[in-house]
Amino acid sequence: MSIDRTHRPGSARDKAEALFKPATARPAPAPADRRPAVPGAREMVTLRIDSAALAHFQAGGPGWQDRINDALLSAAGLGGSEDGLTPAELNSSNDG
Repeated sequence: MSIDRTHRPGSARDKAEALFKPATARPAPAPADRRPAVPGAREMVTLRIDSAALAHFQAGGPGWQDRINDALLSAAGLGGSEDGLTPAELNSSNDG
């Protein structure tokens, strides 16, 4: 008389693995959902630049991060500030 072991694992380890496998089966990961970027949105990043470059932009006072962003956009060929004026150029004489 032969024992049918096709449906039942023989060792304790095989039994444990047979019970555990269905619980640990992972579904295939869903594709990353890349939402479209909000126009004009900015992302916070950490950037390492030379201290001389940082001092140059900070010497202009507040708005130095915007000036760095505009310089990077210009260097990448993506244009500068949206309205073409620097923060220093914006004043009431432009309202007209």
